[in-house]
Amino acid sequence: MQFNKISKTMAALMVGALAVGGLAGCNRDGGAASGSSADKGTVVLAVSTQTNPFFVQLVNGAKAEAKAKGVTLQIQDASDDAATQANQISNAISTGAKVVIVNPTDSDAVAPSVKALNKAKIPVIAVDRSSSSGTVDSFIASDNVAGGAQAAKELATSMGEKGDVIQLQGTPGTSASRDRGKGFTQEIAKYPNIKVVAKQTANFDRSKALDVTTNLVQAHQGVTGLFAENDEMALGAISALGSKAGKSVKVIGFDGTADGLKAVAAGTMGASIAQQPALLGKTAVDQAADLLAGKKVPTTTPMKVVTVTKSNVKDYQ
Repeated sequence: MQFNKISKTMAALMVGALAVGGLAGCNRDGGAASGSSADKGTVVLAVSTQTNPFFVQLVNGAKAEAKAKGVTLQIQDASDDAATQANQISNAISTGAKVVIVNPTDSDAVAPSVKALNKAKIPVIAVDRSSSSGTVDSFIASDNVAGGAQAAKELATSMGEKGDVIQLQGTPGTSASRDRGKGFTQEIAKYPNIKVVAKQTANFDRSKALDVTTNLVQAHQGVTGLFAENDEMALGAISALGSKAGKSVKVIGFDGTADGLKAVAAGTMGASIAQQPALLGKTAVDQAADLLAGKKVPTTTPMKVVTVTKSNVKDYQ
């Protein structure tokens, strides 16, 4: 009788051990079996926000690739707050993350965090936006300068190479806004009969862009062109312009989001300079997996952007 009790106890313990072992082979963020790259540590993706559709696509691309490659991926959303992102990266260091992918809320504000990661000898991959200082092992981004220039060319053509333009700028301090603005400014200067009459930030936000555009159009009633440094701002501008959008006022956006491409198809947005956010996220996780495996990664990985107009929008929707 005593022997049977002991046997039953041992059997229960063995079943429990097998259950624990089964759970150890799984994880919440992508699934990793023993021997996969996930066993070498956690990758943290510190993203600026997930209220913007562009970054939702970027995160989804990263998640899908993490699942495919068995990488343990943790997503940290800063909600566009630099202090929150700094705390999240500090937590990544203290909890022993092996690679940090960062999409900065602010290229200057993130620099101390990048330096802290450098000191902790944790590799850093910057995606879409980079850090103004500190060492980034890899920077993966669309060619924003070239994209800004493409936007200027498309806007100039649609305006007949003459007229007044409003430029809606993104979040101050971000490399994406700086580089898109640089490319646009350099290229639009080649058209002597086009004048940029106003530049103002709308923080990459649709509702903010509606308010900013409403005020700027009242102040500059002869405007015939508008460039927004992302599609969300372009869509806000279109709401502010009403029946003028795409007719008396030509609008160019940037990102190639689903809503942006719908506006291009409808004719209210003349073009969007399309990025590939899901590919950005996928590539970042690919490189993180390489770093976990002890491989080298490129210091920069530029992604081409495409000018999407009504003539080719169906190819990108």
